[in-house]
This record gives sequence, structure tokens and C-alpha cells, in this order.
Amino acid sequence: MPLNETKVRNAKPKEKPYKISDSEGLYLHVTETGGKLWRFKYRFDSDGKGKKEKLLAFGKYPEVSLHDARQRRDDARKLLANGVDPVAVRKAQKQGKVADTETFEVIAREWHNKFKSRWTQGHALKIIRHLELDLFPWVGARPIKDITAPELLSALRRTESRGAVDTAHRLRGICNMIFRYATATGRAQHNLAQNLIGSLTPLKRRHLAAITEPNEVANLLRAIDNYHGSFIVRCALRLSPLVFTRPGELRHMQWDELDFEKSEWHIPAHKMKLRQPHIVPLSTQSLEILNEIKPLTGSGVYVFPGRTSDRPMSNNAILAALRNMGYTAEQMTPHGFRAMARTILDEVLQVRIDLIEAQLAHRVLDTLGRAYNRTKHLPERRKMMQTWADYLDGLKAGAKVIPFRTKEA
Repeated sequence: MPLNETKVRNAKPKEKPYKISDSEGLYLHVTETGGKLWRFKYRFDSDGKGKKEKLLAFGKYPEVSLHDARQRRDDARKLLANGVDPVAVRKAQKQGKVADTETFEVIAREWHNKFKSRWTQGHALKIIRHLELDLFPWVGARPIKDITAPELLSALRRTESRGAVDTAHRLRGICNMIFRYATATGRAQHNLAQNLIGSLTPLKRRHLAAITEPNEVANLLRAIDNYHGSFIVRCALRLSPLVFTRPGELRHMQWDELDFEKSEWHIPAHKMKLRQPHIVPLSTQSLEILNEIKPLTGSGVYVFPGRTSDRPMSNNAILAALRNMGYTAEQMTPHGFRAMARTILDEVLQVRIDLIEAQLAHRVLDTLGRAYNRTKHLPERRKMMQTWADYLDGLKAGAKVIPFRTKEA
């Protein structure tokens, strides 16, 4: 039976040391003097002669709580799942800190700490996890100035060889930023990662599937209206084509970001990909959906909460709903609502492309090369969003909708 804080706190010393198991290899080692030490037991094949039992120490209770110990166990299990020995990682980290204060890992963590405020929390976590799993075990303890291009390529190809080609390319991009930072701060002579462009297996570019043919869009909209799953997910589905924001922006929508008097959704900069605040004009149809769900979730933080009101719904909720409606990964994705809007607004409704791009929150420059601010062309974008919503209603009803304007020359 797993441990709890009470059991850990009340564990008493005995004549001989003993252990109390938690779960998945984690246990508390209680010494005869009353010390309480966290240990993680696992098996690993380090020499090709079969898996051997190994032990990793996580620290002493109460300095390391039960929650912290479990987190460290989970981190170690992730390493094991990727074929990496947690003990080897620990040794490499210690050697790096003792032998050279300018190792790849030290500088990579310095770079990460310096720039992580510019990223979302999830993106920052992904970067450090990629480094910890795929690079630190192999080059982390090496002085960054001594790492060679073949050595770095060998580490990247370890990731590539397990089929994670996308991750290998992503790691090369991360290394590019780390080495560029190391070069700028005088800890490396040149950017090795830049020299490795073209050395990995080429990526097969996949476009996120989207429905862009009007008749098929009409069928999708009718299917959404007839969706019999969660009411919250159904409302999010109905709003997705109307606002065509990124899926993560939609599911993180908060009630205090909505201005019902101005019919606007103000998305703060930290939630946006380009780290710029964004305004989404809300059509009458969008407002109807929001007013419909407000009695259910309006007292909480998120418009579309998950199982608990203090967290947004799962990032797989809309995807799962599309699959339950019969749409495959080759037909439609949550991100596809953006491509749908861009294609039809441009090719069918013939809206000016700069208005569409601005509403998609892409980087749009004016004639002087400056980025449009969030209020630029807001009246025209408001008209576009209402016309788009009316067009979608017309599709559902089977009507032929006439474009509201032509492109400017």
C-alpha cells in the first residue's frame, strides 16, 4: 500500500534498519538511529549482460518530502524508459560540477534559466526534459569548449536511432541556441550545432489536416451541433470555427478575458505564441455560445474547465470529440479550424489577406516594416468575424452565401 505523509512522519526506529515501500520502486529506508532516507530500486542492463538491480538515493526526509521523492522517482523512470541509467546521469552531473564549471549541462541550464521567462511554462519544461533525457547523459559533463561536432552528432543520432527524428531535429535547434549563447559569452569558440545542419535524417513535413471545402465544412458544423458528448466540449467545439484561435488559446480562455460590452476576447501576451496581446472580436453567434455556458462555468476561472474548475479542459478533449464524430487524423484536427478559416476567407469570401493574418495572430508587418499592434484594423476585423460567422450559419442551413467584399488591389 502506498505511503502517506502520516506514515512517513510516524515511522519509528527499530533495532535494525528497515524499509517501508511506497510504489514503483520507491521506498523509505529507516535507520536504527531514526534517519529516514529515500531510495529508488530499479533494474538496468548497463553492460549487455542482463538487467541488474541498482539503487538511487533521493535524499533525507523531511528535507525531501514524499511528494518530492515521488517526483524524483518519476523523473528517473522517464530516463529508464528512454534507455538511460539514472545513476550514470547522477555521476555525470557530479563530475561536470567538480571537474569544470563550464560544462555543457551547466551552460545549458544557465541559458534555460535566462530565457525561460519568454516561453510558456509547458514549453520551458519540454526543453529541459529533452536536454535531461537525450543530451546531458552523453555530453552534459563535458566542458563545452572541448565538445566536437562528431561528438554532438553522435549524441543526436542516439535519439534519431530510436525513431524520434522530430525530437533529434528539435534538439539540434536547442543546441544551436545553447552554443550561440556560449559563443556570445566567451565559453565556446564557435557554434557546433550550426555545422550539423543537414547531418540528420530529413524530416517528413506533415500538415495538420483541415477541412476547407465548403460542403464538407457544412457537414462538420452539423456534426458538431449533433455532438452528444460533454456539454463543455460541445460548446468549445462550436466556438472553435468561429474564433479560429490556436487550440491551446481556446481551452485556456478565462472569463475575466471577455469583454461582453465590447464583444471582445482579450488574450494576454503570455498565452500567445508570439508573446503579443491579441484581440478576438466576438460575433453574435460566439456570444450566444458563451452566454449559454456561463451559468455552468461562469463562477470559475476557465470558460472550458476540466474535471476541476481550477484547470482548463484537456488538450485532447476536442481531438477526442472529432474522432468520436468519425473524423480521422487525415481529415480534421483541432488546429484545422484555423486553416479552414484562412482558406475560405481568402479564396471564397475574398477578404484582404492582411486582415486574415492579423486575426490569426501571425506576424504581420505594415508598409514601414513594423508589426501591427493588436488594435490595428479592428473595425474591419470585427466585420470580417461577423461575416464569417454568418457564412458558417449559411453553410449549415444549406444556403448560398455571397461574399461581403472583394480584395483590394
